[in-house]
Amino acid sequence: MKRYLAPLTPDLARAARALTQVSVEVLSEAASLEPSRVREIEHRGIPLEPAATKELRAALEEFGAIFFAEDEHGGYGVRRKYTDLKTRQLGRWESEGGSAYEDAI
Repeated sequence: MKRYLAPLTPDLARAARALTQVSVEVLSEAASLEPSRVREIEHRGIPLEPAATKELRAALEEFGAIFFAEDEHGGYGVRRKYTDLKTRQLGRWESEGGSAYEDAI
């Protein structure tokens, strides 16, 4: 699977955010953008500046999206970095030891 190097399209941005199950607010904070800018690219196709697009893509990749290029098997797209099994394992590891509380020491 070849890595997708073309610009981030509105459909890819929407799909990546849906796959990673991250809110607009969390994604916009990670990408240093206003939530309205994320919504604009996803729903209206209003392009971002190249630097902002790069930040948005990097944030989506950090949340677990992988973008891949068109090949002989199909078109360009996005998928999750981890399988369902791996995602469940990561969730279990993160919650290991119970909730974090402040010590009263």
